[in-house]
Amino acid sequence: MARRDITGAVDFPYLEGFAAGDQGVVDEVLNLFREQAAIWSRMLSPDSDGWRDAVHTLKGAARGIGANDLGNVCERAERDGAGVLPSVHAALDAALLDVAAYQHEQALKSLKG
Repeated sequence: MARRDITGAVDFPYLEGFAAGDQGVVDEVLNLFREQAAIWSRMLSPDSDGWRDAVHTLKGAARGIGANDLGNVCERAERDGAGVLPSVHAALDAALLDVAAYQHEQALKSLKG
C-alpha cells in the first residue's frame, strides 16, 4: 500500500498545507481521525439515537483532513436522513483506506531517509 493506492478520497496536499508542511502534525491529525472513525462508525446506524450527532461530527473532521466527498455525504445525510448512511459508511471506508495508504507511504519514506 503506497501512493499508487491513494484514490483521492482525501486531499493530502490540502492537509499538508494546512499543517504548514509539518509531517508530525499531519500524522497526529490522521491518527486522531482514524481513532475517532472507529467510534463514529458504530453510531452510524439508523437504530442509534446518536447517528445524527455522529454524522455532524464526522462531517467536520472529514473536511478538516480534506476528505471532501465524506464531508459532503455527511451533509447530505444530515439533510436527507438515515437512508444516506450506507453512503456515509462507503465514503468513510474510502477515506480510511486513503489514510492507510498515505501513512504507509510516509513510513516507507522514513525508512529510505
